[in-house]
Amino acid sequence: MKLEFWTIGKTNEKYLLDGMAIFQKRIQRYLKLETVLITDVKNAKNLKPQQVKNKEGEKILAKLKTGDYLVILDEKGKTFTSVQFAKYIEKQLHQSHHRIIFLIGGAYGFSEEIYKRANQKLSLSDMTFSHQMIRLFFLEQFYRAMTILRNEPYHNV
Repeated sequence: MKLEFWTIGKTNEKYLLDGMAIFQKRIQRYLKLETVLITDVKNAKNLKPQQVKNKEGEKILAKLKTGDYLVILDEKGKTFTSVQFAKYIEKQLHQSHHRIIFLIGGAYGFSEEIYKRANQKLSLSDMTFSHQMIRLFFLEQFYRAMTILRNEPYHNV
């Protein structure tokens, strides 16, 4: 099984890139989590938000395969405590999915087609964060989940 972390567009801020690199390196001690960048929609500034979401959705759907388990990070998704998230990850790792893909959408969220295709919607908070910041938050929580599953001291109870 492969684990992949998909994002739309480049991360613009150096401090976010630095933080993401730290957690990506830490995660690799436990398992391979491949990062996949889906390029921004061309001329997005000239399009309406719904058009951007639809074009991003088309790009995502073109990369997905039939056996993929798609988890979208979305404000309307299910929330977990860190311990619950660790148990969720553990359960998913024991399933027979070809790939588990964690997807963070663009600035406007997801198209209807992506909502329909998603196997799970996950929310990291009731608050709204930028699609760029949530990348770092997700990687930190994923790392935390790995340490919880190994009973390591990173997560203070």
